[in-house]
Amino acid sequence: MLRFLLTLAWLACVLYSTVPAFWLAVHPFASFWRAYRRNPFALLVPVWIALWIAVALFTAPWRHLRIYNTAMTWIPATALLMAGIWIYRRAGSNFSWSQLGGLPEVRESSGPHPLAATGIRAHVRHPIYLGHLLEMLGWSLGSGLLVCCGLAVFAVITGAWMVVIEDRELKSRFGEGYQHYKDNVPAIFPRRTPYNPNES
Repeated sequence: MLRFLLTLAWLACVLYSTVPAFWLAVHPFASFWRAYRRNPFALLVPVWIALWIAVALFTAPWRHLRIYNTAMTWIPATALLMAGIWIYRRAGSNFSWSQLGGLPEVRESSGPHPLAATGIRAHVRHPIYLGHLLEMLGWSLGSGLLVCCGLAVFAVITGAWMVVIEDRELKSRFGEGYQHYKDNVPAIFPRRTPYNPNES
């Protein structure tokens, strides 16, 4: 059972660590993808899968190294994993599959979408990324795997860069309304009270 959990932790962190790289291939080149005649995901998704394989192969030699070895860390880790799942559920509420999948970023034909600033997004701008972070922290804390901690650090660094670029792209789509939203709603760490578009 432990070996299975450790392998699952490693593979989960491999997957999550590549999410920022995927979006870094989308947001800075949004205008290019919108002009691309074929389905952009037909190219982007295989590249992303290849990246999973590359990261897995690169980290495989160290996937058994543990910083610590105690079952007690799975208690707070489980809380982090459950919190991540709860955030995913809240982030998916009143949010279309096309929005969750990033279709507005790559397809003008997907139709206009209003700025999403209600529900959980009235507290945090990028709840999906917060969910990813909690999942990575949960798997890293529970497993104690050195490779998971390293991948989590890598994901935080590339994720911070990705958020800056994504905010820039969203402002170009939504204008000053998004700038006001960005100025009042944190990117990752939620604010306590919900965002009000009329607040100064």
